[in-house]
Amino acid sequence: MENVIKLHDKKFRIMIPAKEIDDAVTAVAQRINADYKDKETPLFVGVLNGSFMFMSDLIKKIEFNAELSFVKLASYEGTTSTGEVKSLIGLNGSIEGRHVIIVEDIVDTGESIEHMIADLEQRNPASITVCTLFFKPNSYRKSRPIQYRAMEIGNEFIVGYGLDYDQLGRGLKDIYVVTE
Repeated sequence: MENVIKLHDKKFRIMIPAKEIDDAVTAVAQRINADYKDKETPLFVGVLNGSFMFMSDLIKKIEFNAELSFVKLASYEGTTSTGEVKSLIGLNGSIEGRHVIIVEDIVDTGESIEHMIADLEQRNPASITVCTLFFKPNSYRKSRPIQYRAMEIGNEFIVGYGLDYDQLGRGLKDIYVVTE
């Protein structure tokens, strides 16, 4: 892939190569394996659309029986968060008494995660934890801990590996950062 690409009106350059992403996914999967190996069939809930590549690679590295599901939330327009979280599709079926691991592509302000956790808590799971590929500590405004962080980044706008700029760039294997 090229070092600089153009998506819509913006140029992006490689920030994190695919190998570094894979290493980070492996490391976070090992932590989850250690923590959940004795739990009864945890449920991984991926947040679409951005987490699909991360969820796929993560679950391949999980060494215990688990179930998968997806939800779809939206809070971004263009390169910024709207501050409003919309549920587009939700989780079907009971999660009562289940250990739930939310799989997110990126946690920045925490609005989407807070919204989702509040919804899930009403369904009486045994536990809820969050696993994110990218965490932006300087943007995070909530107090709830994000237990599993594959990588921490600054406030850059990034695309690739499931993350998009107005629907473009999701299929890139590397992470790109906006240059203009």
